[in-house]
Amino acid sequence: MTKYKTAESVRRGHPDKLCDLIADSILDECLRHDRYSRCACEVMATKGKIFVCGEITCAAKINIRSVVREVLRKVGYNPMKFIVFVYVHRQSPDIAGGVDSALEVRDGSSEDVFASTGAGDQGTVYGYATRETWTRLPVPVVFANEICKGLDDAMHDGTIRGVGPDGKAQVTVAYEDGKPVSAKNIVVSVQHDADKDLEELRREIISEVLYPILDRFDFPKDVEILINPSGRFVEGGPAADTGLTGRKLMVDTYGGLAAHGGGAFSGKDPTKVDRSAAYMARAIARNVVGA
Repeated sequence: MTKYKTAESVRRGHPDKLCDLIADSILDECLRHDRYSRCACEVMATKGKIFVCGEITCAAKINIRSVVREVLRKVGYNPMKFIVFVYVHRQSPDIAGGVDSALEVRDGSSEDVFASTGAGDQGTVYGYATRETWTRLPVPVVFANEICKGLDDAMHDGTIRGVGPDGKAQVTVAYEDGKPVSAKNIVVSVQHDADKDLEELRREIISEVLYPILDRFDFPKDVEILINPSGRFVEGGPAADTGLTGRKLMVDTYGGLAAHGGGAFSGKDPTKVDRSAAYMARAIARNVVGA
């Protein structure tokens, strides 16, 4: 019996993932200066504007605007074309009190239990793993992720010239008797310069990105491939589509092929069970399957 499973992934410059990356970079900077920082950071990106909001408690003063601009630069956007608005305040004393009291209950050693202690509220999380790939993720998810990583690398190292940081990929994989055997179709959308020849872009993406991945999965190359099926894709990123943290939950996890509790990850410190408990559930699933 043949079944088909589909998953998508997006590049680092996709507006939603750009917001996730900014939020996590701000969290990283907080933890770098204060490992016990409390951070719940939300980001919105639109044309020429980045909004950073949320609750941050950190022993050090963080230059959030500088962090945002550095992320924009690394991804491939011109940070000088964005105005950064920052609206953050300290964590609610009620939430902080719930976490702090939970920390005090455990042996009196907050250092040992910090990563496993939540804010005292509820959350639904799921862990999933499969033997299909070495990452213990389904083949369509890994395939789509590899495409987007390959496109990002090709842009930054110059392998493919004339492409921008925005883009996404979708892969449908055929399964026979429960085993992945081939890619049925691949859809790739990539931001590009106005003068980039689209036929040349198609050839480069197929030869430099798609065929090597097909070889790694030992899939045949007679697959339907659609490159920029909607046509011209010159204007991209926040200029074309508003981005928000937490809007790519399936991309972040199992591609919609397993359950998800609905909690977003990016910008949240380990006391937020949406993130830390989901990671622990995934770790448990990986170890069960691996054993």
